Amino acid sequence: MNRFHPISAKDFDFSPFRLIGEEWMLIAAEKGGKANTMTASWGGFGVLWNRNAAWIFVRKSRYTKEFVDSSDTFSLNFFDHQKYAKMLAYIGTVSGRNEDKIAKAGLTVAHLEGTPYFDEAEAVIRCKKLCDPIPLKSFLYDTIDREIYADKDYHDMYIGEITHVLQREHGNVDQ
Repeated sequence: MNRFHPISAKDFDFSPFRLIGEEWMLIAAEKGGKANTMTASWGGFGVLWNRNAAWIFVRKSRYTKEFVDSSDTFSLNFFDHQKYAKMLAYIGTVSGRNEDKIAKAGLTVAHLEGTPYFDEAEAVIRCKKLCDPIPLKSFLYDTIDREIYADKDYHDMYIGEITHVLQREHGNVDQ
């Protein structure tokens, strides 16, 4: 098991454009004692309702949506992209409905206060949902609807309060 140390959200130093948009993240949640995950490249961080917050987007057709909907929390997992690019792509193309993609990807599920995360991650952000999912289907520019949602498989937006940030410890760690 890898070791992580908690850090303050304000000390999590990164570029969200690189970390989310280019390197991607895994969203994980649990339902009925089973974890599921999906690759995501849309999301963000900031301050909302006087809380450090993260927002993620999950399409209505995704199996992971059932898990995020049924849980009060979810985790955002960030990996060494060079080392895990193939795994991230695999997770993004296979449904957990059809196979145990977490096991096939070689990921180890750990838990933080009942929320699943991946032991192989470089950083983990645990979030507590702050509101019901917000459906996205009203756009000011019809090009968004035409280009992104031609199949009408819209996203729901989830907003979560960042409750924990875990950073992987590197170097020699006493066992």
